[in-house]
Parts: sequence; structure tokens; C-alpha cells
Amino acid sequence: MPASADTTWPSASAQSWRELIDKARDDGFNGVALVGHGGTIDGIAAIGIADAANGVPVTTRTRFEIGSMSKWVASVVVLKLVDQGMLDLDAPIGRYLPDYRADNGARLTLRRLMCHSSGLPNDVLKARQADPASRGVELPMPEAVRRYASGDLAFTPGTQWDYSQSNWILVQAIVERIGGMTYPALVDRLLVRPLGLKDSGIYSGDSAKTDGMAVGYAALTPSPQPKPNPIPGYMAMTGGFYTSAPDLLTLMNAVLSGDLLTARSRSELTTIQMPDQHYALGGRIRSAQVGGAMRELAWEDGSNGGFRMVARRVLADEHTVVTLNNASWDYQKLGDLADALLETTYVKSR
Repeated sequence: MPASADTTWPSASAQSWRELIDKARDDGFNGVALVGHGGTIDGIAAIGIADAANGVPVTTRTRFEIGSMSKWVASVVVLKLVDQGMLDLDAPIGRYLPDYRADNGARLTLRRLMCHSSGLPNDVLKARQADPASRGVELPMPEAVRRYASGDLAFTPGTQWDYSQSNWILVQAIVERIGGMTYPALVDRLLVRPLGLKDSGIYSGDSAKTDGMAVGYAALTPSPQPKPNPIPGYMAMTGGFYTSAPDLLTLMNAVLSGDLLTARSRSELTTIQMPDQHYALGGRIRSAQVGGAMRELAWEDGSNGGFRMVARRVLADEHTVVTLNNASWDYQKLGDLADALLETTYVKSR
């Protein structure tokens, strides 16, 4: 990404990652930044306040919402079930939800839902815009599907791209029915416990009620302004995953370089489905000039309430950066910082 108009990051070839972090701190960054390679943390910094009301500082193990990167995590869970022979990305979803409307059930597949090319309208967003109070209302999954994921298709599946949160309500309903347990329980069984993640999981409602979580703020100065955006349980796949920077590095390493997924499923996760959007399954894959060469990266961004996050991982050589923020820091600046930090990981090898 190009540098934002009011922030010019020092040249990575002349500056260390720590100098970049110091500049970000001076510019108002509040959160955690990590650089690593493979599963190894090469540098990590915790800056600012996690909970202003209780005087809790950010630490390297502070937990943050990751917003839409939760869809990438959800894709990993789906692919684990694919690896176990329980799901097929290209089967009509009516196979898994026999009570779902038959016409859509015969036309939709998990692949189309997971790459936002299903044609399923974003009815959950429309409902929230019409009635903001509906944001925090919990619903049983069958009722959530009926209200928000059963609309007439806006286009033939696979022909267009439309970022619809309703896709993931339907994916979650399938996963919970076929997996035989709630989505939070599946995340715990398939990801958290096998990988030894210490600060990760699924929340519902206001994330600030979760132990160890940062509070999301619209701003911290001149006075703290909390900015919660509750996520009901039926939308856990859309934005309900929380994690720390070290845990996120562990997860990305296990998924993209380890044996958490089969080689076939890892390929599915990183294959672009919708080229105009660089969109794969639950996240983006982009090529960018990094470290003096064009490289292919897992390109993750997310936001919810006062939380902002950016994560990048070079697929070929495992250079990784994670930036987590809980004070609505400018998204462009956060992306610029992540890009500059990633550059520092190549300095010694030039």
C-alpha cells in the first residue's frame, strides 16, 4: 500500500522494526505489533492501554477482536471437516441442510458462500441498518438462517462477487449441524487445543466481557470513548474470533506451513476464486513488491467497533507481520506500518 498522506515511514533498509514501532507510538498506535518468520517471533511490541477504565496496559498476550479475518479462521474449520470427509466444498448445500429452501439449496455450495460469489443477499446488514437495535439480539441458528440467509439469489452463483455476511450465517449453520456441536466448541476442538493456543477463541455479545480482552475505543484522547459492536452467536464466523498476536502467528504458521490441513485443503485456502477481488476462501491472496521482489502473500484485514487488524504472510518463505489495534487507528496507517515492518524482515538477507 502507498504511504498515507500524513505519515511517511522510514526506509526499512535503514531502520529497524523497533524504530518503526517508536514512530507508530508517537503517531498514536495503541496495540501490539509482531514480526516473525515461520513460527518464530523475531520482534514484538505492546503499546498503550487495553482497558482505560481499569488501568490495564496492553501486553503481548492481550486479546483482540480480528473482525473479518474470522472468516479466514472459519474457512480453516470448514476445510478441517473437508479433510475428515464430512463436507464437500462443491456439493449442493441442500445435502447438509435438508430443511433449507430447496431452490437455493440445490444451487449454492460452500465454495460459493465462502468466496462471496453465491448471490445470497446481505439481508443481515439490511436488517441492522433498518433497526440498529437488532445488532446484539441473539437468535437460534435456524431462525437466523430463516431471517437473514434465505433470500432470493441476486445473481447466478459464481458470476459476481458481493461481500455478504449472510453467506457465513449459512456456512455456520452447516458446520454446526454436520460437526455435531456449536461453532465455538468446534474451534476449540479443531484449532485451539491441538495448537496449544492460549489466548484465542470465540466470543459472543460484547467482547470486553471476555477475560484478557482489550476494550475497543473510538478514541483514547482526550478521553476514552468505548466503541463496542456486539457480535451475536449466530454471526461468530463473520467476526467472532479473538486472539493475541503470538497465537495468530502460531495459527497462521500451522495452517499455511504446517500440517493442520492436508496439502489439498491448504491449496484450496490459498487459491484465488474471484480474481477481481483477489479473494480466495475467507480471505485474500495478493502479489506485492516485498523485500526487493514480487511475492505472493496471505493478505488479511479486519475491523469491528474500535478494533483494527492487519496480518501479512509471504507464502513462499514464511515472513510474517501481525498488527492489532483497539483504538480505531487509521486503517491506511495500520496497513502502511504492516508493510514497512514486513520489509524489515528482509533487510539482513539482502
